[in-house]
Amino acid sequence: MPTALITGASTGIGRATALRLAASGWRVLAGVRELAAGERLAAEAAEAAGTADGDGRRPGSRGTVTPLTLDVTDAAQIAAATELVRERTEAGSPDTTGSLAGGLDALINNAGIALGGPLELVEQEDWRRQFEVNVFGQVAVTRALLPALREARGRIVFVSSVGGRVSVPFNGPYAGSKHALEAIGDALRGELRGMRVAVSLIEPGSVKTPIWGKGRETLEAFTVPPELEEQYGTVPAAFGKVLSDSERRGVAPEQVAAAIEHALTARRPRARYVVGRDARALMLMRTLLPTGAFDRVIRRVLGV
Repeated sequence: MPTALITGASTGIGRATALRLAASGWRVLAGVRELAAGERLAAEAAEAAGTADGDGRRPGSRGTVTPLTLDVTDAAQIAAATELVRERTEAGSPDTTGSLAGGLDALINNAGIALGGPLELVEQEDWRRQFEVNVFGQVAVTRALLPALREARGRIVFVSSVGGRVSVPFNGPYAGSKHALEAIGDALRGELRGMRVAVSLIEPGSVKTPIWGKGRETLEAFTVPPELEEQYGTVPAAFGKVLSDSERRGVAPEQVAAAIEHALTARRPRARYVVGRDARALMLMRTLLPTGAFDRVIRRVLGV
């Protein structure tokens, strides 16, 4: 039974991926910030397994979900997760049937946050928080687990975004962090090729996840100083339009989970998986249009 560790597994893409992999026979270590959310996820996976085995459709094919507390910015929690991986995959462990001793078959770096706004108005501590979670946290988890991944000749997936390839106004913090993740993924893919550890980047467009509710909370708290009203007064309305449009056209997180499973199981995984028609359309438009024309189209869409 192969073993995968997923960060940010309590909701959205991480949750959908944990359930999908468990249904396919993986032993999933689900990293969550709140253990109660992880326990609910484990219970849902166990219930699904019981249903599948009970009706005779997929007897014995189900894996398991084990929650663990994992804030990717907390060094102590990363160390504890690394030790748990070692214990769960060690030769002779009761639930080990596939991995090599101490090996980890897959790491899905999914945990992330999304902050936006004009560069001038986003506080410096918010910029730092964005990169701490989306970049430095991913690097820290990957570095800690690389020995186990190397042992099993495992695979690494970074959940990036179309924003990691195409940046638009007022999305600088989030897009900047995803651009960094793209560069890191490309570099790591070359570094690990000789070790037979594959690296893939997942690039979704809009996805139906709780991120949009969090985005509305950010929008409600966003204020433009009176002295900058002329420069940025249209930003709140633009934000609101982006949130509404993105939520309406977003793909289900299960569609992203399917791309992640392909990256983990395909004989020749792709370096990049673009998920969603809006992501493909945005990338095509950025490729075909001159920069000035692209900028004008995006500003028109945003209404700024």
